[in-house]
Amino acid sequence: MMKLGVALLAATAATTGLEAQQVTFARDVAPIFFENCVECHRTNSFAPMSLLDYQTARRYAQRIKSRVEQRLMPPWHVDQTVGIQQFENEASLSDAEIETIVQWVDAGAPEGNPADLPPLPRLAEGDAWELEEAFGRPPDLIVRSSPYDVIANGQDQWWGPSIPFEGLAEERWISAYEFKPSFPLGLNVVHHGHATLRTPDGPVAFAHYGVGKRWETFPQDIGMRWPAGEGEVEWNLHYFPVGTAAPQDVVEVGLWFYPEGQEPELETRGEVLLRVDRMGGMPRGGDILIPPGGQQVIQGVHVIDEPTLVNSFRPHMHMRGKEMSMEAIYPDGRREVLSKVGNYKHNWQISYQFAPEAKPLLPRGSVLLFTSVFDNSAANPLNPDPEQWVVFGRRGVDEMSHAWVGITELDQEDFDRRVAERQAKLVSQLDGNGR
Repeated sequence: MMKLGVALLAATAATTGLEAQQVTFARDVAPIFFENCVECHRTNSFAPMSLLDYQTARRYAQRIKSRVEQRLMPPWHVDQTVGIQQFENEASLSDAEIETIVQWVDAGAPEGNPADLPPLPRLAEGDAWELEEAFGRPPDLIVRSSPYDVIANGQDQWWGPSIPFEGLAEERWISAYEFKPSFPLGLNVVHHGHATLRTPDGPVAFAHYGVGKRWETFPQDIGMRWPAGEGEVEWNLHYFPVGTAAPQDVVEVGLWFYPEGQEPELETRGEVLLRVDRMGGMPRGGDILIPPGGQQVIQGVHVIDEPTLVNSFRPHMHMRGKEMSMEAIYPDGRREVLSKVGNYKHNWQISYQFAPEAKPLLPRGSVLLFTSVFDNSAANPLNPDPEQWVVFGRRGVDEMSHAWVGITELDQEDFDRRVAERQAKLVSQLDGNGR
């Protein structure tokens, strides 16, 4: 009886091993890499290795397994157990894709038949505009910062020039923008940045960038107004060189406009900064005081003055940042967690763009409640020194907390119409499922 049990166990192990052996790079793993990874993991990009060829992928197989099992790669830090889970820019791997990569590595990372390889993906060159193919044309307008010498001393550096802009003859409406650090060095040293047009009509914060968030396209019939006339483009660039110099670095922003004379149905404010580090009338960040080895939780409250469509959510903290949630409190007292970034990483500044059918619709008088958690312990892998007290500051080793939220304000009639359309669609889906 014992021999039979051992035989069955050995047969089971052999079968499992055979199944694992059937997973190969060429047929099973390369399609996953080509679809999800190689936009960054290729030659002349900021990622540390190329995953376009088998030999390189095999060399890093164990590291790849570790990163995907921990859901550190591809970078997608949303808590998948709470809040909205439908996104336009979803970048996480499925459980099946993770299991395929794990089986491949555990089987010794076999290559398989090279004839099974899918075609190499079409990838834009590092200095190309990523949105050019989608629009079928280069940007309609390009604005540039003035040069800045990024020195390789590992310290945070900021550059904030104001560049005169001669102006457009007519008002135009932005349908998309792309923030493009220089290639190849700028991709390695620009951590995040903003560009704002200042005119007599007021400021237009038209472009925002963070590692992992290079461009933004506005939903159909929604745009951002670019006024006619002269002005200045004000830049706010944060460089984090980590030993890499970039002499005479120039950042560009490309804008794609709606056709001349066409005005979208709605005007968006784009990404709006909503502070979490605040204490009523006290100075900003006065509520941040994280003890050595400790944690801290702070909250920020923002009242919605107009009916609002929320397009996206992008937390911003520094190295001790651990998580941030965005919760809606409706006028009737209902509470709903809209999104939670539960594994925040300062070296990624991802904008989580809700799918069209999932974008939150908030009535006037709603409250957005943000909760940020800081971890100053040794368990935080990005913590440079858990023995230090941490206070508010602009440097990566200091702390701050705010969210960039994509906001489009609606009039009451449009808001009511959108709510009714969603409710009707939900009823139709329930009826179709045999409610």
